[in-house]
This record gives sequence, structure tokens and C-alpha cells, in this order.
Amino acid sequence: MDADEIRRALTRMYHEILERNHGAENLMLVGIRTRGVPLAQRLSAQIVASEGVEVPVAQLDTGLYRDDLNVRPHITVRPTTVPGDLAGRTVVLVDDVLFTGRTVRAALDAVNDLGRPLRIQMAALVDRGHRELPIRADFVGKNIPTRRAERVRVRLTETDGIDEVSVSQVGDG
Repeated sequence: MDADEIRRALTRMYHEILERNHGAENLMLVGIRTRGVPLAQRLSAQIVASEGVEVPVAQLDTGLYRDDLNVRPHITVRPTTVPGDLAGRTVVLVDDVLFTGRTVRAALDAVNDLGRPLRIQMAALVDRGHRELPIRADFVGKNIPTRRAERVRVRLTETDGIDEVSVSQVGDG
């Protein structure tokens, strides 16, 4: 995906989010660090431009909620910031790539520790399949069928200086 394809996918996703939730009232977008945060901010900006309704964006770090802490030698914990209470809100978790579902599972645990939202939905720029847990995205920018031996790399202007999604063999950089 190039920058235009990413922009079009996010535009489609924000329309679907608004349609499914009957507008933007009581929405909170929760970006999963790292690249889910700028994606959530972009979705929020599009909703504000379209609806004139401010949608808060939270930044969620799932590091301490992962189920593979025993096999990861180092884990960097970054701040989680939530602008307001989750109670009574529809929380839309936003991430760049949905793969095994383990990061989303960790995000669900983290959100539940922060409060009790009305409902939780999931938005992913890319769904590449290969789920290990029964988790699916409610809103998907693009389904990219892959083999397990491939890597999907999302790069965003905010974090990497360029907007693109690429697929490569593991070890190819």
C-alpha cells in the first residue's frame, strides 16, 4: 500500500466506524503503541473534519499485558494516556496489523484495567490472517493474505517518515 491507499483505507474505516456507531457521540479511539496511535489520531481528525465532533484518542501500551513476557529478553514500557473516563463509551482499539490476535488480547486486558467501556471494537489497517486466538477486527483497511514466513511492515509518516505497507520474507529487512 502506498500513501494514497492508506489514506483511502482510513477514510473508509472512519465512515464504517461512524455508521456502525450511529455517529461519533461517546466514541474513544485507543491507539495501540506504536503505530496504532498515529492511525487513531488520523481517524479522529477525519471524524472531526466530517462530523465536527471531537473524538478523544488514548495511547495504550500493552507491554506488561503480553503473554510472552517470559520469552522476551527486554520489554520497553511506554506511557499509557487516557483522556477521560472509559465508562459509557464505545472504545475502538486501533492497531496497524492484526496477526495472531495476541496484542489485541493484551489490549483488552489493559483496557479492562482502565475502566469499563460500554463496548469495545477493533480497527486494523491491515489484517493478515493467521489468528491464534478467536479475535477479529470490526473495521479493516485492507486484508493482505500472507504466509507465516512473511512479514508485514507498516511505516507511517509520524513514526518513519513515509506512509507505506510492504510484505517481505522474514529476514529480508
